[in-house]
Amino acid sequence: MKIANLDETTLRYRTTDKSFQRGESYYQQGAIVDLCQRGNCLYGEVEGNNVEPYRVTIQFDAGGVTETQCTCEYSLDGWCKHIVAVALTSIRIPGTIHKRLSLNELLDRLNLVQTQTLVQELVAKEPDLIDRIDRFVTKILPPIIQQISTSETRPKRQTSVDPQPYRYQAKQMMRHCLEHWEDGGEENPIDEDLPEILAQAQAFIDRGDGNNALVILAAITEACVEDWDEIADYGGEGDEIVAQLDPVWAAAVLTAELLSTEAVDLQVNLEEWQDRLSGEFEICAEALRQGWDTPELLAVLQGESEDLWADGRPNYADKLARIRLEILNLQERYPEYLNLARAEDLVEEYLVLLAQLGRIDEVMAASIRIKDAQQALAVAKVLREQDALDRSLLIATAGLELPDCIATTPAEDRFFTISQSPLLDRHRYELADWTSELAQGLGDLTTALGARITAFKLRPSMQAYQQTKTLAGDTWQTLQPNLLKHLQTMDNWSHAEAKVQIFLHEHAIDDAIATVNDGYGRGNLMQLVMDAAISHRPEWVIAKAIRPAEDIMNRGKAESYEDAVNWLTRARAAYIRSGRQAEWEQYRSQLITTHGRKRKLMGLIEDANL
Repeated sequence: MKIANLDETTLRYRTTDKSFQRGESYYQQGAIVDLCQRGNCLYGEVEGNNVEPYRVTIQFDAGGVTETQCTCEYSLDGWCKHIVAVALTSIRIPGTIHKRLSLNELLDRLNLVQTQTLVQELVAKEPDLIDRIDRFVTKILPPIIQQISTSETRPKRQTSVDPQPYRYQAKQMMRHCLEHWEDGGEENPIDEDLPEILAQAQAFIDRGDGNNALVILAAITEACVEDWDEIADYGGEGDEIVAQLDPVWAAAVLTAELLSTEAVDLQVNLEEWQDRLSGEFEICAEALRQGWDTPELLAVLQGESEDLWADGRPNYADKLARIRLEILNLQERYPEYLNLARAEDLVEEYLVLLAQLGRIDEVMAASIRIKDAQQALAVAKVLREQDALDRSLLIATAGLELPDCIATTPAEDRFFTISQSPLLDRHRYELADWTSELAQGLGDLTTALGARITAFKLRPSMQAYQQTKTLAGDTWQTLQPNLLKHLQTMDNWSHAEAKVQIFLHEHAIDDAIATVNDGYGRGNLMQLVMDAAISHRPEWVIAKAIRPAEDIMNRGKAESYEDAVNWLTRARAAYIRSGRQAEWEQYRSQLITTHGRKRKLMGLIEDANL
């Protein structure tokens, strides 16, 4: 069994050097104790330091790996060492993989009664599964949606929450912020603490209990307002707090059942709070005004109109629309969701739900509305999940011609394109990287190479360079000069390490020197270039090494003497390599004369045989 597009080149690209080496070690030790395939999933167990082995899952389709999981706690870049070990085993000795029946194959062996019995036994062991089954049945059988809604069948909470614990948390947050600033701190702890408190209100909203969410939000907001004057004295910005509170308030309002008198009271409170905090609860105010039953909104939800803002579209319209969509999705009101998303031109939300509902032809027909790479990637991923791989690749490839992302300017209420900066082009890079892997797995090497070149130019790395070379095959000799020329033009500190690694790999020493000379030559990177340039440009190495060494020694920075000796070691090597050993000896004598009383330094110089 061979997983498409999973080879050692791809594996190195998807992990760090350290994780690959450790995974290789696990493989060599035979630590993979069980390896089996069930359909499009590869399962493996890897022995480690714990009693129980680590469990690895690699999911794949015809395009290659789609997801990886491991029970270890690794959370850094790339795949962990256990995933590497399982992947290496599948690549090098695929014969060790035991094939077992997939879930579909197991279910196919059961008749209706046996299948029902299995589900009933699973629910008996895991009672919460009944809600997931309910949601699944509701989603795939549209007629049921009109008769029964899971939001309607869920029993309503009969009691109101106690607001005091939430009030206390908000008070503690304000006190913590004040103490932090009094101690000289600069960052605002509220930015981190408030979302955690608001998440508790959001949990009630997600369960359809907007009324209790309003109780919680009122307690939080009142506590913030009561203690605001002290925070404001230290320069606190009330509109920043309001910006976090406002959308959650709006979601609670749209989920709650409010009497008209309660809505009026809330509006009065909002006006008082925003005066105290110098911010506007504009999203919540509009949610209160519109509710769910204004004629304009009802017409949009029923698909009879796409004009919700006859008097002009406010700058918070997208945020309010997305809040409504979240609620409609939770309530499984999919037709209304699609109508609202289409009317509000929320392309990603519209196409993603269409794809999730299996309406692939409609997705493709409406794909012309995709505006940017971020939207294209989101839609392409869902199409791939629906096993529409060829169409997924079409959407992804077209998305590479689009800008990174589109945003809306509050001031002018019009679309603009974010500049195509390497630092901002994150979505185009992710799309190009994802597209290349999918295309390669599907055997479309032309598309895979084109997407890989795009990804490399946006975010170069040694691994990406080698992967591009592999994909290029016989065309590499023509392509390589173009990539190196592109690297020469990239002027950004975040690319310096990749540029140096690639230039040194290609023995382009002068280009590597130019990179670190541009101000991006941090200590280790500079020394890496020096080591390669000692025979090619010894005079440059001497000049660059002597300066930082003398700076450390002249200032008597004893804790950095080892660094000074490292610089001097390279200077000495360059002197000798260029046939100037006598000059080095003379320079060394001057060093001893000048710094001879610095015992630690002299000891290090002696130990290094300088």
